[in-house]
Amino acid sequence: MNLTCLIVDDEPLARQLLEQYVKKIPQLELIQSCGNPVDAIEILRNHQVDILFLDIQMPEITGISLLKILQKKPYIVLTTAYSEYALEGYELDVTDYLLKPITFERFLKAVEKVQRLATPIETPADIIQETATPIETTPAYIFVKDGTKLVKIKINEIMYVEGLKDYVSIHTPTQKIVSLQRMKFLEEQLPETQFVRIHNSYIVALNWIDAILKEKVQIGNAFLPVSDTYRKTFKDFIDRNHIKLE
Repeated sequence: MNLTCLIVDDEPLARQLLEQYVKKIPQLELIQSCGNPVDAIEILRNHQVDILFLDIQMPEITGISLLKILQKKPYIVLTTAYSEYALEGYELDVTDYLLKPITFERFLKAVEKVQRLATPIETPADIIQETATPIETTPAYIFVKDGTKLVKIKINEIMYVEGLKDYVSIHTPTQKIVSLQRMKFLEEQLPETQFVRIHNSYIVALNWIDAILKEKVQIGNAFLPVSDTYRKTFKDFIDRNHIKLE
């Protein structure tokens, strides 16, 4: 799937690096590269842009300020040297953020994330094909904010996620990490073949489920409710994984 993109960064060297990365990916088409958000607004008005690679610290208008005034947003990938500023983007539903200096490997992962989100689901057969993605494309870990720091969490250690208003609580066998972000954003980061949402407040990992009861899922000592809203989604998920309920 081909995607158009726009680079916005006031540092010429940073722009040049991203331009080189874009050229290496055949599915990306660079619409333009500019040095300030004012020019970016005009470009976004006149062109179809799928991905916006956006720096945060810029003169006149910051990247965060630009996001707040855009009515129709493309997929946003923040680029910054300051992780504390990048985390503000969680509240604005950014797709990913890249911490400078940006490696091509990390840039490629961000593009692949956008491609997954942008790929339309057409038929049940396509869904089955998607779940057969080779294991090497599954992310091994995620980073989440815990207080003033970013914490790396291995995907296979996440037992379940609990939503707490504007926060999420990520439960692992050894710790519980509370992070300021939305459940929907975190849900998009977790592999859909391994995790399923069972309630507005709960996402569970298949590998950590100890028992499936009539209206609950047991993980360790926790009994998590399956809501009416997500009951069919959960049933379809366990059917796909060849788990039969009596």
